[in-house]
Amino acid sequence: MELNYKLLEQIINVDSPTGYCTKVINLLESIVKELGFKYYKNQKGNLIVEIEGKSNYTKGLSAHVDTLGLMVRSINSNGTLKFTTLGGPLLNTYNAEYCKVYTRDNKVYSGTILSTSPAVHVFPDSRSKELKEDTMCVRLDEVVYSASDTKKLGIQTGDIIAIDPKFEITESGYIKTRFLDDKASAFLLLELLRYIKENNITPKDNLKLIFTTYEEVGFGASNIPDINELLAVDMGCIGLDLNCTEEQVSICAKDSGGPYDYNMVSNLINLAKDNNINYAVDIYPYYSSDATASLKAGNDIKAALIGTGVAASHGMERTHKHGMENTFKLILAYLNI
Repeated sequence: MELNYKLLEQIINVDSPTGYCTKVINLLESIVKELGFKYYKNQKGNLIVEIEGKSNYTKGLSAHVDTLGLMVRSINSNGTLKFTTLGGPLLNTYNAEYCKVYTRDNKVYSGTILSTSPAVHVFPDSRSKELKEDTMCVRLDEVVYSASDTKKLGIQTGDIIAIDPKFEITESGYIKTRFLDDKASAFLLLELLRYIKENNITPKDNLKLIFTTYEEVGFGASNIPDINELLAVDMGCIGLDLNCTEEQVSICAKDSGGPYDYNMVSNLINLAKDNNINYAVDIYPYYSSDATASLKAGNDIKAALIGTGVAASHGMERTHKHGMENTFKLILAYLNI
């Protein structure tokens, strides 16, 4: 099946910093409903799709739709916004990026994230200033000169700030955009649903697809429906001594939460070999996933983690269509469909 990357672009372009996922979940809900699958939402806003299989065994697959972002911490005396981070973005990659501010009364304002010393002709430390929360701000595209001017717009502490994802697919097959972590995987699970629907498939096992909303802050899949095992579909990392490339599917043997289920990981490796899927096995010491959150919450499950190789994670990310396709193939092989 040829993947519909227009859908990926649509999902990426719906702003959804962690804690502000209603719009993107509503989009996914409309797609699931149109496909005719049974679903429900829990109190955290996670979307759970249920598919009855031929056995009493239940496999869960998760992907998260929440992204990195910012939140208004306070308003500076000159009308710019001081912010706090949502999740763990690389703030040096946010410098000079466009953004949107979402107010509690549903107004949206555009702006730019900047250093507090943004001009080389004015500030002697403009080239050397460390970029962190205390040395950056959001410049609004509104006529504001004071904190009171900004407050009159309805902007206040706690408002969400979303970053422009800058989605692009190159002729060579690279997908360049923010938030491949983890909307790339959410897209693949939606494509899985389309594949099941179009081919009238009844899976071997019961399936529960879990789209989570708080993964970037550590508790997206902490409470999950009744399943026997969970395959978190997230992202593979690239760099240092890692094996994975953007064209491969990554199989994670261990992350910061510890090793994943030995038998599940071994099975995924064998499935990749048997189906001629381009894969890599890696260890990610600075990484955690929805599977990690689920295990730490005490759920009695087996768990594993796979995902397309993503370069520059939590910055300006990039993967390749080949990596997406290899991940999709491994999902199909894992489900034996």
